[in-house]
Amino acid sequence: MSTKSTQAHGTQDGPDPTSPWTVDVARELSRRPGTMKRWVRDVPAPEDFGLEVIGVPAGEEIHLDLRLESVVEGVLASGTVTADVSGECSRCLGAVAEHVEVTVTELYAYPHSATDSSTDAEEVSRIVNEKIDLEPAVRDAVLLELPNAPLCREECPGLRPEEPGSWAFVPAGAPRERIDPRWAALQERFAGGSTES
Repeated sequence: MSTKSTQAHGTQDGPDPTSPWTVDVARELSRRPGTMKRWVRDVPAPEDFGLEVIGVPAGEEIHLDLRLESVVEGVLASGTVTADVSGECSRCLGAVAEHVEVTVTELYAYPHSATDSSTDAEEVSRIVNEKIDLEPAVRDAVLLELPNAPLCREECPGLRPEEPGSWAFVPAGAPRERIDPRWAALQERFAGGSTES
């Protein structure tokens, strides 16, 4: 997890304390290892929470059901995230709507802990000013679950051309041949077996 992305909603001083994605671990959790707290929230999706063709619409609620656990090295956040996603079918460009549920497990290291000092900045998330930003970890988990080529239905036939007998209405198993418009002139020229040169 990148330190840059961890601080995306904050400043150099750490995560934005007013963000619904920010957890104040000093207030929410004791530093004593083994201390746990359930953290359940519905938070609005930020802009661009998804892939190019499918994602969680901005402002749509994302449900977080997490457990925050104090460990020697920091805070372990784990649990489930659920959200409704929408987008375009990669074949016919029709609407796609799905419900996703993903598991999140992310360690946030305390400053100057063994994990903090022994890992690169991009390998682990950090606790900055006693606060953690859950959004990058949740974003990564949701994006990994989204299909790169979403379909409105498994048997979607694809785009429907303008002419009659479009693919969407061709019976299953029937040939779906169509001449490329760039070759149409040649087809007309040589139709009927003409050998004109």
